[in-house]
Order: sequence, then structure tokens, then C-alpha cells
Amino acid sequence: MRRGRELTRMFTRSLKRNRSHEPRATHHAPAGFTFTEVIVASSLLILAMVPILRALTQAHLGSVIIERRTRCLTLAQTKLDDVKARSIYNWAVDFDETGTSLDGAYLCNVDDTSAGTDLKRLTVSVGYDLDGNSQLAAQEIDITLVTLVAKRWE
Repeated sequence: MRRGRELTRMFTRSLKRNRSHEPRATHHAPAGFTFTEVIVASSLLILAMVPILRALTQAHLGSVIIERRTRCLTLAQTKLDDVKARSIYNWAVDFDETGTSLDGAYLCNVDDTSAGTDLKRLTVSVGYDLDGNSQLAAQEIDITLVTLVAKRWE
């Protein structure tokens, strides 16, 4: 039993000796950011985001306008082809139209004027009805196509 106590004492002494060589623990402040650092970082982030969001908004508006004009061009070409096809067999018919709905809020005006005895001038104007009054005003017209159609036969 005595031998066991001596071993325990020796072991405890060696532990105390080893601990004395360890570096002292220093007390550090808790890790994290100060309130001032958070406010400055947030301000910089907001200042950087404002121009980026403004540019994205402008790009989106530009793409909407391009999409609307492309749709108007497609509808105008389709309407012009339709009127030209009908004029082959019905030359005497007047093809004038005003405020014809093509596709939802897209409206069309067709102007049929004589350009000679056997020649017609067809003007197709297509736009988006911005004010919802089912009439195509001058400021709402996006595309205007003009062509001449000749009389094919009697």
C-alpha cells in the first residue's frame, strides 16, 4: 500500500511540473464585430447595391420595350400579309380598319388608299393599348409598315 501512495505522489508531482511549463492562458475579448464595424460594413454594402439595382431596373425596362416592339412587328407583318392575300381576290374591297384587336392589348390600324388605277397603298400600324380605351393613339403606335399592292387580274 505504501508503494501505491508513493507512485501516486510521484505522478502528481510530475503533472504539476509539466503544468508549470505550459504557457499562461491569456484572456482575449470574445470574437466578433463591434457595432461600429457592422454599421460601416452595412453602409458600404447599401452604397454599392443602389447603382447595381438601378442598372438592373433599367435593363429590365429596356428588355420589356424591345419585347413589345418585336411582338408588334410580328403582328404587323402578319396583318399586312393577310390584307395582301385578301386583296388578290377582292380588289374592290376597302381594307380600312381602326382599333382592331390582334392579340390582347395589341391593336391595329389599316389604311387602304389608292395609289393609281391598279395600285393600292396599304399602311398597317400596330401598337400596345397603354390607356385601355381600345383605340390606337399616335403615341401608342410602335410599328408602321407600308407597301404597295398591284391589281393581279380582273
